[in-house]
Amino acid sequence: MTIPQKTIRIGVDVGGTNTDSVLLDTQALHSTTRGVIAHHKTATTPNVTDGIETAVLAVLQQSAIPLDSIACLIVGTTHFINAVVEHDARRLSKVAVIRLSKSFTREVPPFSDFPMELKEIMNGYCAYVDGGLHIDGSQEAPVDENQVVRECRAIKERGITSIVVAGVYSPIDDHHQQESKVREIILRELPGVDVVCSHQVSNIGFLERENASILNASILKFARRTIRGFKSAMRRLNLQACPLYLTQNDGTLVDATSAARLPIRTFSSGATNSMRGAAYLGGLDNGGKGEGRTSTIVVDIGGTTTDVGVLLPSGFPRQASAYVTVAGVRINYSMPHLESIGLGGGSIVRVQDGGGESNRGPITTVGPDSVGHFLTTEAKVFGGEVLTATDITVAAGTPLGNPSLVRDLDQTIVEHAQARVKALLEGVIDIMKTSPEPLPVLLVGGGSIIAPTNLAGVSKLICPPFHDVANAVGAAISKVGGTVDLIQNTAEQTLASAVERAKEMALSRAVANGARKGSAEVVEVETIPLQYVANQVRIIVKAVGELDGISEGNDVDEEPVDAGVEEADLVPERRKAVKAQVKDMPSAAVDVDAYHPRVLTSKTSRHPEWIVSEVDVAWLADGCYVLGCAGGGSPFPEYIQLRDQLRQGHTIRIIDASHLHPDANIYWGGHMGSPAVSVERLAANETIDAIRELMDYLRHDSFDAVMGLEIGGANGLQPLLLGSTKFFDRPVIDADWMGRAYPTYWQTTLCVHETGQLVPCAIASGDGKHILMTKTTDDEIVDRALRASCSEMGSRVGMAAKPTTTDRVRNYGVMNTLSLAWRIGRCIARAKARNTLNRVAEQIVDEIGGTKSAKILFRGKIVAVERRLIKGHSYGEITIQQLPEEDEEDRGSSVAAYGSGYEPVVTGGQLKIPFKNENIYAAHHPSPTSPPRYIAMVPDLISVLDSQSGKALGVPEFRYGLKVTVLGITCSPRWSATKRGLEIGGTGAFGYPDIGYVPLGVFVEPKSVVLEYA
Repeated sequence: MTIPQKTIRIGVDVGGTNTDSVLLDTQALHSTTRGVIAHHKTATTPNVTDGIETAVLAVLQQSAIPLDSIACLIVGTTHFINAVVEHDARRLSKVAVIRLSKSFTREVPPFSDFPMELKEIMNGYCAYVDGGLHIDGSQEAPVDENQVVRECRAIKERGITSIVVAGVYSPIDDHHQQESKVREIILRELPGVDVVCSHQVSNIGFLERENASILNASILKFARRTIRGFKSAMRRLNLQACPLYLTQNDGTLVDATSAARLPIRTFSSGATNSMRGAAYLGGLDNGGKGEGRTSTIVVDIGGTTTDVGVLLPSGFPRQASAYVTVAGVRINYSMPHLESIGLGGGSIVRVQDGGGESNRGPITTVGPDSVGHFLTTEAKVFGGEVLTATDITVAAGTPLGNPSLVRDLDQTIVEHAQARVKALLEGVIDIMKTSPEPLPVLLVGGGSIIAPTNLAGVSKLICPPFHDVANAVGAAISKVGGTVDLIQNTAEQTLASAVERAKEMALSRAVANGARKGSAEVVEVETIPLQYVANQVRIIVKAVGELDGISEGNDVDEEPVDAGVEEADLVPERRKAVKAQVKDMPSAAVDVDAYHPRVLTSKTSRHPEWIVSEVDVAWLADGCYVLGCAGGGSPFPEYIQLRDQLRQGHTIRIIDASHLHPDANIYWGGHMGSPAVSVERLAANETIDAIRELMDYLRHDSFDAVMGLEIGGANGLQPLLLGSTKFFDRPVIDADWMGRAYPTYWQTTLCVHETGQLVPCAIASGDGKHILMTKTTDDEIVDRALRASCSEMGSRVGMAAKPTTTDRVRNYGVMNTLSLAWRIGRCIARAKARNTLNRVAEQIVDEIGGTKSAKILFRGKIVAVERRLIKGHSYGEITIQQLPEEDEEDRGSSVAAYGSGYEPVVTGGQLKIPFKNENIYAAHHPSPTSPPRYIAMVPDLISVLDSQSGKALGVPEFRYGLKVTVLGITCSPRWSATKRGLEIGGTGAFGYPDIGYVPLGVFVEPKSVVLEYA
């Protein structure tokens, strides 16, 4: 018997101001109304259920549709994320975290990067038990049931009922299923509690996955209450037989039962609904007759801000970079990539005197401040006194309000304001594009009337029908998705075979999630080779399909119930207590200009020592990533580890190389291996173990000082960990052997000037495996031999190299590189404090020696990223496209502050930067047919900065559409002054022997922080 398919859907979007609803017929997709039968907009109520009920009832009454013809109700809501963003202790529960790893993750505990108030609300208990996987899927250790049972007793004593289980590499644990086993034990010991397994929440990236799981666990009770409220409203509307779905961040939907388990998947669904609804109404979706499969930019103009996103040819939003933040917490959950600017219908328009030496005449500004929801009382066309963007639009001829109230407005002001609106929109649209080719733009939102009728770089400007309820339409048309994210071995299968297997899994998951058989299709495929790991590739595939119309109703009553506790019954004093605790904690804010590092005279050596603070560590971390030249790995886990050591009362000291004792015995080393392992194991003590192994072999009871292998990336902070009073309590030398980051251990200035100084050396895996290498015939084989061992030891190890001497440090080392990293980090912090991040590159150039030693190479937007893996190294290339000219205000202020010598070395066309873990050279292409001009190359430093944050981008963060500034820094003459230095560290060492080295500038030795502030 064939069951008739229901075609009518109700879509609802609950926003902060309004709740919108639509009634949509999926069989009328190509009609002039695009299937919209009825729509309604009502104010969002404090109890969101009331607003939903009002909005749904309105469209039902408008249409008189029989209730038994409605296929489903689909709701998009920001209610859950608002509870987190607002730090609402009434809606957030305490969470216990159980980590699965026998040897790793302990140095960066749970909640490490949470804002203090959110941590106080959520942090209930943290525990570590045996478990965890290696990158190849093998077990680091099996789960110990007795350990889990012991932790269950501790959790029960604390009265915690929300628990997160997070295991190292759990997203690839298809065989052992450690997290699921632990979940079963917990539910046996603690019946009725909520258990969130991290592999069900997010993907590779341990700390961010765990953070997302914690947020999810903390709002579970509140999510169930809210969804039960939705179901109650449906019963009052006689829709109890109608299935309830919620929309997810990626534009797909999830049934109510699943949403109650994973409410984090709905956090950013509002923006996604708006984009997909806009494309659908404008006929640019895959089902429409318009542009076909092309990317589409959606511009949502509200009263205060404009949000801009990109719909890919798949019809789904382009996702943000690997890591995003929610309420200050880093997560790696899928979120749409949005750019927001302070432009809306209520934006305040001001006319200012340009004055000054430039004599530029009056300047008209629009926003970023706004009258917001007071537009209908404050704007001039509604009888108010404030000139707004809406007033400008009415003065230009758009009928709204009382046009006579702006009839006498100076037309010059109108023209200038409209030009400013046009420039703002064109600027943000261009940032979102991935190529200079024109793209269609869809305008939605109540403020869309202020947009001009044409925009540069736009092929078609469309304001579709029902644009004011596009978000509810987007909810109604949602599809069902299935995603896989796994690491596969390509030693015994081709990459194509691995990708096909992942596609089949994604399609199966889409059908299992409720997609109609035969409708599912693959819409996204991404392959990411893993650095330094042979034959391993990460494959991410997404499939979507149409919702199966035969679905029956779903219910959340099968989930644990909170014994009737309602929101009004929750104790508000808890939030007050949390605020009181946080108020007494020290503030992280610092006056950048007034801050001086603490340099004291040592009681033993009588020499000055830099006593490192939390502020110093934060600046050092940012500076090290800039000096990593896109490689070296993110310093973030090491930063957290150092910060926590300082908070525990430990001390870290830095000394100038000139103060070393002539007979000092100096240890040095760092991590080697894959960043893909570091993001799961976090910071650990592998290098400390390696140093202890080497000390035992050499029969050294102690040593005098510690020095870093490289200043670039995570290894730049390693010597601070080694020198901390928590471990060896030794001063750290303000120097390293690279002055940057390089992919191999033998690419050091020590090897440039003397051979045979790498052995004896030791490596350690962090979980008990150690290897010593005592002799070698040349330096290069040391790296190759150790890297092969590293692969067998989990693909990440710590290394301790042959102890060195004071004269070698002074004669061969790159001096004052910790000082350089600190100064670069201070520039970034200062630019953020002064709101001058758009000019952070100029500030860095000025700080480290001026334009004779550092240069801004190029400004633009990444429009292409290519990645491939060859013999364990990540090769690839990024292409950066010149952006349109900056605003006059920005360009003028930059020139005024820094002078004309700070302009980019080249402009126009494209800049191509190939990389082998680190950036190799920068080649300018004025046109597609012109030969390249090499404007910088190794051993000089080439760093790509995110123009919006001012911070460095590593190879893992390179992605389409990022607005970037390329910075070049002249290398130390330890590299460039000799033929041997250029052989080891120049372009020939990376496979480009025909590109001769041309110095970027003249090296200026960084100023020593120790000597300056002594």
